[in-house]
Amino acid sequence: MTVEELALPGVLLFTPKRFGDDRGFFSETFSTRVFNEHVPGVTFVQDNHSLSRDVGVVRGLHFQTPPHTQGKLVRVSRGRVLDVAVDIRKGSPTYGQHVSVELSADNWRQLWVPGGFAHAFCTLEPDTEFLYKVTDFYAPGCDGGIAFDDPDLGIEWPIDPAKAILSDKDRKLPRLKDLDNPFVYKG
Repeated sequence: MTVEELALPGVLLFTPKRFGDDRGFFSETFSTRVFNEHVPGVTFVQDNHSLSRDVGVVRGLHFQTPPHTQGKLVRVSRGRVLDVAVDIRKGSPTYGQHVSVELSADNWRQLWVPGGFAHAFCTLEPDTEFLYKVTDFYAPGCDGGIAFDDPDLGIEWPIDPAKAILSDKDRKLPRLKDLDNPFVYKG
């Protein structure tokens, strides 16, 4: 497995190896040992799986607040997405900055999004399946988000934002500057 540091400290790109032949392939998609060498002390408590039927589905920008902050290790098992992480830790030297990476069933990459970062993805192919390993259970009272098209973030989405397919909840999310933000950078 290769591990790459991205422009936002703490956000990592993992690429598992795939071994294939005429029958198909085999891949070790997760190893606690390898993951904890790069992200020590993290335990995953739940796996989630979503299906987005159409191109242009946007899910996010989501996060969970303390005491149920979630880190997420995300990947695509079918289809393709543009995946985005935004640093929302007040006082961080990269506050409000983002990284984006294409995740697909073909490139087999996985993105680690630590707590204190908002996360979203946009589907680039129909019937895209997206998998999440998370570090805390879903807590409705700690559920939060930011508008995916917040102009202050400058995210270049691969679709016209006006044509994005969003949930009703995601349509109502605030901009980062209007967020009652509990995340603080600790150095």
